[in-house]
Amino acid sequence: MSLHLSRFGSLAAMAVVGGLVLSGCAGTAEPDTAASEPAGSSDAFPVTFEHMYGETVIEEAPERVATWGWGATDAVLALGVVPVAIPSSEYGGGDNLITPWVEDALADLGAEDPILLDNSAFELSVEELLAADPDVLVASYSGLTQEEYDAVTGAGIPVIAPEEALWATPWRDVITDTGRALGLETQADDLLADLDQQIADAAAENPEFEGTTIAYADDDVDTFYLYLPADPRVEILEDLGFVSAPAVTELDSGESTFYTTVSSENLDQVVADVMFTQAEAQADLDAFLESDRGQLIPAVAAGAVAPIVGEENVAAVSPTALTLPWLLPEMVKQLAAATAVAQG
Repeated sequence: MSLHLSRFGSLAAMAVVGGLVLSGCAGTAEPDTAASEPAGSSDAFPVTFEHMYGETVIEEAPERVATWGWGATDAVLALGVVPVAIPSSEYGGGDNLITPWVEDALADLGAEDPILLDNSAFELSVEELLAADPDVLVASYSGLTQEEYDAVTGAGIPVIAPEEALWATPWRDVITDTGRALGLETQADDLLADLDQQIADAAAENPEFEGTTIAYADDDVDTFYLYLPADPRVEILEDLGFVSAPAVTELDSGESTFYTTVSSENLDQVVADVMFTQAEAQADLDAFLESDRGQLIPAVAAGAVAPIVGEENVAAVSPTALTLPWLLPEMVKQLAAATAVAQG
C-alpha cells in the first residue's frame, strides 16, 4: 500500500548500501555569500558530540547549517534557523521535493528555499554540500556512511553523525542534538516539552487508548511489514497509551531492528485490538482490507483499523519537530474511531 523503502525509518535498508557521491546534478546553486548571524549563544561553545564515528567538537556557534537524513531539517526550522542546504524529499515532497510542513516553516520564517541536496539515491553528494559552504552538517538520524563522514570532516566541516547506528537515533534526541549544535539547547528543551505536551494532551483526551493493544502494519506489493517497538512511529503510538501487541514481537524474525515481515499464511497471528496502517491511496487501502489475505487479520475482519492515507501523510507519520503537530490530530481521529470499534 505504500513505499516501504521511503523517506523515513523504512529507508534504512537502502541507505546503508549507498556509496559516496562526489558529483551530482542537483543543488548546484551558488551559496549565499552574506553570512547570517549565529542563532545560538556563544557561551554554549565549544560543544562535544559522541557518535558512531567518534567525536565531533563544534568550536563556535554555526552561521550556515546544512542537514541530512530525516528530522534534522525540521528541528533546525522549528528552532527558528533557516538551513542553507537540506536533503530533497522525493517521497512526500511534491514537485519541488520539499515537504509541506517544511514549506510552511520556511514561509513562516520569510525564507527562500534552501539548496537541495540530491537524496534520490540516499547518498550524500559531498560536492553539492561543499557548494553550500556550511559551518556544520546535522545528520543525527540518517544513513551517513563512514566514507561520507570522512569526506565532509576532511573538508573541515564538523558533522553531527548518528549516535550509535544508522537510522537509529531517537526522534527526541535529534531535536536535542540540533539544539546543542546550534547553541539553542534551552529552546530545544522547550520545543520538546511542547511536543510531549501535545502527545500527553491527546492521550488524556482519549483515555480509551490506555492499554489497548495495537499493531502497526503495512502491506506493500504482497509483502506484509509489521513495525517493531523500536520504530519511532510505534513509539508515538505507545506514548498515546497503546501497547504493542505481544504478537508483534512474537512474529519478529530478527531481520531488522525496526520491522519484520509476515507471510500470508501467518497473518491470522497478527492479533491486536487495533491495526494502524498506511496507504498512498484510498483504493490501495480498500483493496487490501477487502482482500482474503487482509481479512485474515483479526482487527481488519473486525473493522478496527486506523489508516493514514496519502503520500504526504504517510511520510509525516515518522515523528519530527514539524511532522508531529502537522499529523497528530488526524492520527488521533483515526485511532479513536478504530478503538471505538475494537471496544464495541
